[in-house]
Amino acid sequence: MIKINKRIVSEHGISEDEFKLIKEILQREPNLLELGIFSVMWSEHCSYKSTKKWLKTLPTSGEKVICGPGENAGIIDIGDNEAIVFKMESHNHPSFIEPYQGAATGVGGIMRDVFTMGARPIANLNSLRFGSPKHPKTKQLLSGVVKGIGDYGNCVGIPTVGGECNFHESYNNNILVNAMCIGLVKKNKIFYSIAKGSGNPIIYVGAKTGRDGIHGATMASAEFDDHSEDSRPQVQVGDPFMEKLLLESCQELMKEDAIIAIQDMGAAGLTSSSFEMASKGSCGVKLFLDKVPCREDKMTPYEMMLSETQERMLMVIKPSKIKSTLRVFKKWGLEAAEIGVITKTGNMEIFFNNSLVGKLPIKPLADSSPEYDRPSEKPFIKFKKENHKSFSIKSALVKIISSPNHSSKKWIYHQYDRSVMCDTYFSSEQSDSAVIRVHNSTKAIAVTCDCNPIYCNSNPKLGAEIGVAESWRNLIASGADPIAITDNLNFGNPEKKEIMYAGCCCW
Repeated sequence: MIKINKRIVSEHGISEDEFKLIKEILQREPNLLELGIFSVMWSEHCSYKSTKKWLKTLPTSGEKVICGPGENAGIIDIGDNEAIVFKMESHNHPSFIEPYQGAATGVGGIMRDVFTMGARPIANLNSLRFGSPKHPKTKQLLSGVVKGIGDYGNCVGIPTVGGECNFHESYNNNILVNAMCIGLVKKNKIFYSIAKGSGNPIIYVGAKTGRDGIHGATMASAEFDDHSEDSRPQVQVGDPFMEKLLLESCQELMKEDAIIAIQDMGAAGLTSSSFEMASKGSCGVKLFLDKVPCREDKMTPYEMMLSETQERMLMVIKPSKIKSTLRVFKKWGLEAAEIGVITKTGNMEIFFNNSLVGKLPIKPLADSSPEYDRPSEKPFIKFKKENHKSFSIKSALVKIISSPNHSSKKWIYHQYDRSVMCDTYFSSEQSDSAVIRVHNSTKAIAVTCDCNPIYCNSNPKLGAEIGVAESWRNLIASGADPIAITDNLNFGNPEKKEIMYAGCCCW
């Protein structure tokens, strides 16, 4: 057994104060497995510990809002017993380290968040930021990211209908890759991740668990240096064909009234999915890791709980539907296994080789992570002064059109299938917003994403407002009535005062 020391605690991204809190919660020191679980669940990526204060200030309810924050995605009522499920999230660090797989798994993850809630994905978008075209890594990063997005969406058969791409030297060593997905669902067929019912079985389905992506969640807020490529094993590997099978099998199972709760195994994998489901249902869980399908030999409980292997789902099933559930997954050629059971204890009990290897209270990890009010400080931003009087109309025009930000993006979006499913009225190259038909109806959905990072850098609050206003105008110009917005803000290390200042202003 590994003895926990300061070095190991620090390597897990846990501060001294947080480690003291962990010991208070457990009334003992954690073992390595338990420390790893705390590490990912209390990471910025999973707990929002530095942004919770500001997230709570956002308006999240309204006449058309069916589901706001707290679930896998937001849901908006569009009438006629129909709703739109949508979400946007980043996959920045993985895409910098391994552009193709990082971007591809970003697309796969956002689609699973949408169909987990019962929706069929109908469109993807993306928002990309790269460094200067003159930087030696930009070409490789750009080509890898674009191909990853295109290959994954094209293989699953979901149209990529819009997006944006900008270049600036500030992104030379930290590109931004944001993926968005929208889906369509019947209002009476929405699924949630609220586990309940003591004795109900927990089913694992999808790809076999490997060692890829371990500590991917904690890496999300890290800073890059000369050794960043050493993090390559933390990048997940995607399989779009497996995703397609998972999508269709879940859609079929959702029609059979078998699912009590369902959750995608995204960041922090089996850990976050099991803890979040149990926390929302105020129940406990027993997990039997010997039953987890693994693709590598001699995987440890630590590796199985923290792996971020893609294309996996966790669900709580009605006991009477176990056989039919397994039959559906077998029909689609998917590995499925009963790996646990819901309890009344409020604890996560983890067993391996008939031994209890971890026991943790669920609520403190899922709901009671530290909440910080980080100090902030307005940065000094020095702008290059230009004598605009020296510009002629001709020279100004030449400067604008010679910018890579105003260059043709056909090379990018021509790699994306925009017409698959036959419901795309307009992609974003044809209108200010992409417009997608609601299948077999006279209704359509307009969707866009927009931001000017230069504005946000110079004045975070005003820049964020301009981003919202620009998106609003895009929708209006396409004939749409704007009814909802989602944010997906990308910041650096929140412990840096100037970065925290930008975050505070944007909310």
